[in-house]
Amino acid sequence: MPLAYARSLTSTVRTHRGNLHLGVGLAFVAGATNAGAFLAVGQYTSHMTGIVSTMADAIVLRQWPLAISGLVAVLAFLAGSATSAVLINFARRRSLRSEFAQPLLLEAALLLAFGAVAPALPNGRGVLIAATVALLCFIMGLQNAVITKISNSVIRTTHVTGLITDLGIEFGRMAYVNRNRTLEAVTGDRTRATVLAALLGSFFIGGVAGALGFMHVGYATTVPLALLLLLMAFAPAVDDMRGALSRRDSNNQP
Repeated sequence: MPLAYARSLTSTVRTHRGNLHLGVGLAFVAGATNAGAFLAVGQYTSHMTGIVSTMADAIVLRQWPLAISGLVAVLAFLAGSATSAVLINFARRRSLRSEFAQPLLLEAALLLAFGAVAPALPNGRGVLIAATVALLCFIMGLQNAVITKISNSVIRTTHVTGLITDLGIEFGRMAYVNRNRTLEAVTGDRTRATVLAALLGSFFIGGVAGALGFMHVGYATTVPLALLLLLMAFAPAVDDMRGALSRRDSNNQP
């Protein structure tokens, strides 16, 4: 991956191309991680709709352990999103180039932690499984907040409900027949539809690749996923490290 291109993915100076390519990459990682989560803990952890619905049903049925695990999962996703915001704003206040890269580097480290813990899950107790679910939800919240901040809430990568809804809206606009020429024409945004389709396709392909990887290779599949995140985020972080070293050397000069 050329350095200039890698730097553009998480640069503080955003472009449509950078947002799209970063979104596609993160959607792939989210889809693959979601597939691994299902194989590890028997549930998907990238979207909160199902978890909140399960929690509501569990409360009505008085299945308190299930309700509590759902609450922990939601709080973990919330904490991941909050952590991403803290990291981004911390870096922004200090004019660091890695404000968007830092959460992705943390995500890469946590994915590796998931890969290390997951093999023990088949023989683990409920607490270990619940902790793993919380870890995965934290990762998804962390990632979703990053791309949301970067794209000004235009792109989401960890769930596809909104993507399919927005894609359907654009298809409806493109299919609309404007019979009354005196009114403003209803037109679809083909560029936006292409972006949404690319994100949806990347999530699906990531899910297939992740399922195959976790099924045949095992939890070592988290290594290439973490490496992909590292490749997308390392350049601005290196720039900040060089800047810090340069300032330190300047301060140490007599």
